[in-house]
Amino acid sequence: MVIELKASRFQPEHAGKLSFYLSVVDDWLRTEGDAPSIGILLCKETNRVLVEYALRDLNKPLGVSSYELTFSLRPEVPTTLPTVEELEQELSDPAA
Repeated sequence: MVIELKASRFQPEHAGKLSFYLSVVDDWLRTEGDAPSIGILLCKETNRVLVEYALRDLNKPLGVSSYELTFSLRPEVPTTLPTVEELEQELSDPAA
């Protein structure tokens, strides 16, 4: 199974790209007893008519749906990450 998450609304080219990923996974990872890989594309927004036309002639098992964020990071999480300046200092320090 290949799952792709898009932080944007569905575009027809997303289906083509996921179909490409499925082909690669099937060639490189699928074994003789495995069924063809399934693709799931999750987009911030979808348009049913647009999705239907984009998937109509694809021969791979592929589904498209939208998602909704139901929670966000706790307020303290972003403050525990290093700042850009701290990262630059760490990366430029030859002793590190």
